[in-house]
Amino acid sequence: MSPRIPPVVPGTRAELESIESSIIAERGHINLLYQVLLNSGPLASGWEKLLTAIRNQNSIPADLREMVMVRVAVLNRAPYEIEAHAPLARKAGVSEAKLQGLHDDELGTAFTPLERAVLALADSMTRNVQVPDAIFEPLRKHFDVRALLELVATVAAYNMVSRLLEALRIGH
Repeated sequence: MSPRIPPVVPGTRAELESIESSIIAERGHINLLYQVLLNSGPLASGWEKLLTAIRNQNSIPADLREMVMVRVAVLNRAPYEIEAHAPLARKAGVSEAKLQGLHDDELGTAFTPLERAVLALADSMTRNVQVPDAIFEPLRKHFDVRALLELVATVAAYNMVSRLLEALRIGH
């Protein structure tokens, strides 16, 4: 199945040159998601800035951040996103047992108490949108205000990513 919106072939629209250069500088290439986003220059540019801040300018440790991204993708049934972030999770030190555990409905014993707390937030935000105090408050012991905001923004952003991917059939 092809994407519902056709990808833009990089280098074919002069007005997108600076946006394409920015994407390449951050990612090394322009993947299918960004090729589809290039149908709207302002959206592609804003998306790249937001997701670069989430991925690369975030105070959350890389292993936790990548576990959140994979968990959100699993819950949203977004295989393209899972395939994109599983290698990054491995590179950040996430074990195969944990990567597999992210696919389970209930998180198993492979995860530390902190990881379980972070993933409970991801589960609540993804499945229910609202987050009970019983899930949010324990995170205050581990994260300052900046990190709490960045953690919530990471979950929110990757829900946006997977929902766009799935709605537009990107990577199917």
